[in-house]
Amino acid sequence: MRIEIDRLTRRFGRTTALDALTLRIPSGQRAALIGPNGSGKSTLTRILTGMLSYEGKVGIDGLDPARDRERIAARLAYVPQAPPQLQASVGEIVGAIAGARHLDPGAIAGTAAAFGLDLAAVSGRPVRALSGGMKQKLLLSLAFASEAGLMLLDEPTASLDAASRLVFYRLVRERAAGATLLLCSHRLDEVRHLVQHVIVLEEGRLAWQGPIVDYLRGSAHSLIEVQTSAAPAAAWLRARGFAPGGAGDWSRVLTRAEGLAVLREMFTELEGSLGSVLVRDLETIDGTYVPKEDS
Repeated sequence: MRIEIDRLTRRFGRTTALDALTLRIPSGQRAALIGPNGSGKSTLTRILTGMLSYEGKVGIDGLDPARDRERIAARLAYVPQAPPQLQASVGEIVGAIAGARHLDPGAIAGTAAAFGLDLAAVSGRPVRALSGGMKQKLLLSLAFASEAGLMLLDEPTASLDAASRLVFYRLVRERAAGATLLLCSHRLDEVRHLVQHVIVLEEGRLAWQGPIVDYLRGSAHSLIEVQTSAAPAAAWLRARGFAPGGAGDWSRVLTRAEGLAVLREMFTELEGSLGSVLVRDLETIDGTYVPKEDS
């Protein structure tokens, strides 16, 4: 399902959550929606589901989310960042969604079992009584069983353990192969392995978009940690922006290219006065540096 957005604006009182946003997501594309808190990510996904009114134009395969909500809902799977606190039982929710979408309850239970969730064992429990991880597994099981043409996943693995995240990655590859996927995530492993395209929002505006390889290349940094007790070396490091730590430790984060240039200069000028040098690869998402994870 293709998404076409023209000058989309949404205000909450005096706060503008989305500001004349224009965007295109082709059918079948897997895109990551990235940005700091308050950038408009969740607002955008809620508009696409038809839950919020808006100014501007939004089309999903030519349908308007506000006017054609029921027609879109039949082809849409949505996993919100905060699972709803439903009093209805797990069995009632599964039965209602299976009936409305003509799904096999056994297929839903099978998907849940892959996540380690026994639906039969929790069938009589209110959804609100489940743990955060169990709620997330339930919602993901319903989403993957739906065979939706558009999947909107807002921080879908936030409450999952490592094993369940691996199941999630596999199911995206297997069950959502032809679907359009819009993934809101702060996890670099999800962004790297699951999407082809990255969309960055800042203050409700489109700040950047492009292929995932370009995004990761631009987000790659190095943390250089140096230990020295020599006063001239310390002065050299301070002059080049290194921050002092304890016991002669110095550190600085630079882009990969900047880091290589500094290291060459450092080894040329400070040879013999360095105790140790450690270089760690980092990547940044939403402005937060994290150690690079294995591909």
